[in-house]
Amino acid sequence: MIDNLGEATSCREVPAASIDKYQSKLPAALLGYWREDGWCSYADGLFWIVDPDAYKATLDMWLQGSGLAEIDNYHVIARDAFGSLYAWGERYQRKITVSSLAGGIVALKNQLQKPNPQPDRSLGIFLGATQRDSLDFDDNQGKPLFQRALAKLGPVAEDEMYAFEPALCIGGKADLEHMVKVKMVEHLMILDQLRH
Repeated sequence: MIDNLGEATSCREVPAASIDKYQSKLPAALLGYWREDGWCSYADGLFWIVDPDAYKATLDMWLQGSGLAEIDNYHVIARDAFGSLYAWGERYQRKITVSSLAGGIVALKNQLQKPNPQPDRSLGIFLGATQRDSLDFDDNQGKPLFQRALAKLGPVAEDEMYAFEPALCIGGKADLEHMVKVKMVEHLMILDQLRH
């Protein structure tokens, strides 16, 4: 991951109680990252390793009616600057992605109920494959927005994301002119309501 995204740009120490809480729920390798580096941002805030508790209510809202909450108990382990949440299932150790700006959930449903025999390896593959390009969001012209949003709006804080006003799901335009910095949890809840 560091090869692709560089060193962490900001970190917060993880309390021992959080590590204990997720001991049998999340991959040991992730808890190792937490112990070593904490909850951090990478690539000027493009990608974040996060506190699952901060996103529990938001994730629950997005999963409502999807059938995924009946399959596993998911915890957000990472997020990006555009409000995508990357969640890990504690029972089967599989990853799902809530793509908030696109208004959907990405999951390999046929894999979700198969126990993952190598959760640490899968986590390593996910983090190792995390590239700047795959995390970026393209505008209407197919051009990546992150660097331009960073230059125009500054980096997102731990509780912020880049979004479009008006939102894409109600006819907004995916371009730099309509991009704003917003409080992440509140905006994700609004987007969830708009998509129903």
